[in-house]
Amino acid sequence: MRNLTRCYGEHAVKVSDSYCSGQSKQAILSPKMNMIPSTQHTVTCTYKVQCSNQIQIVVTVTWCGVRDRGFAISIVDDPSSPSKLNAKQLRFGISKGNKFFGSSDSKIEIIWDLSSATYDAGPDPVSGFYVAVVLNSELILLLGDREDVELNKLISSISSKSKFRLLSRSEHLSGSSVYITKARFFDNGRSHDIVIKWIAGEKRQRELILSIYVDEKNAIEVKKLHWNFRGNETIYIDGCLVDMMWDVHDWLFNPKSGNAHFMFRPRTGLDYRLWLEEDKLEKNEQENAGVSLLICASKNPD
Repeated sequence: MRNLTRCYGEHAVKVSDSYCSGQSKQAILSPKMNMIPSTQHTVTCTYKVQCSNQIQIVVTVTWCGVRDRGFAISIVDDPSSPSKLNAKQLRFGISKGNKFFGSSDSKIEIIWDLSSATYDAGPDPVSGFYVAVVLNSELILLLGDREDVELNKLISSISSKSKFRLLSRSEHLSGSSVYITKARFFDNGRSHDIVIKWIAGEKRQRELILSIYVDEKNAIEVKKLHWNFRGNETIYIDGCLVDMMWDVHDWLFNPKSGNAHFMFRPRTGLDYRLWLEEDKLEKNEQENAGVSLLICASKNPD
């Protein structure tokens, strides 16, 4: 994501403030608008884990499929960590089970139960499930809200629990003109409805307009999209600044296989000070930590 952000910064069209919290005079997205919802194929969530021995690792959970559901987990070192853990893409396709992996240095146990999980439109469950990851008798990740005897037995047997937080969420969607999702950008914030819509211009039908709605409010509108196919703007969500960046070049000019990319990147900690040099307030990087959202959208499913 660091390289992607640098690319957007170099090709930015403009930066402006759009207020997506509280009252707004901007256009409201009508529920009567004819929208064909997008299809969400994969969702990847990346978590940063602080172990009890102060070693930091990164756990990535990828949810895939709508009909044939499953998930994959990768566990790798944080770049600043001296450990040598590397368990990539452990794939699980059944609804319930547990597996053990390991070496002389690290022993990993993964236990999950998706048999009673409920879903929205996407491949990731929203309730009625759990996924637990144990590294060397330490619980490093626990997702879901369901409790049962097997999970309670596992938790009671482990010696310690790690601290973890969500760093980013990446989604791959397909559809012709409308992409719909939900996102929470801050640990202390609420969930927001995100709609990305392509609209033909009123005067010239070939001139596409990119409109991005947050909670039914038109937060960003990009006209002359064939010229402004890359750029960024700043919106205001949950009382904080969020940079929204887009790259739709391949979606426009390579329609058969090209994708559009959208990133929502909250400003927190050091980034907040770097972007706003005149702000002299000291910020703690861990306060109200931000969660980045990356959307990869295609016209047709892979």
